[in-house]
Amino acid sequence: MSWLKTLLAAVIGLIILAVGILFTVHNTEPVAIDLVFVQLPEMTLSLWLIIAFLLGGVVGLLLSGVTILTLRTRLRSAQRKVSASRQEIEKLRAAALKDSG
Repeated sequence: MSWLKTLLAAVIGLIILAVGILFTVHNTEPVAIDLVFVQLPEMTLSLWLIIAFLLGGVVGLLLSGVTILTLRTRLRSAQRKVSASRQEIEKLRAAALKDSG
């Protein structure tokens, strides 16, 4: 079964590589990107698109990382509150048992 996963990963990797090569070959026109305050150097369209794709992926990872850290912090806080509530319930049960006995 392991060899099948390896073979499948290799085939998918080769397909992605082939599509990337075809993409690069078909998008060779030079393009200069003009941001309002900065003129970026002239490079091929395929290179600009690949850079934009990678930059978007990195920004997405960073934003999801911030979200995950925020949610973990909230989870730890909620777990501390639950723990404190459980301890209080145990104290109240123990006090109720002492009063009834």
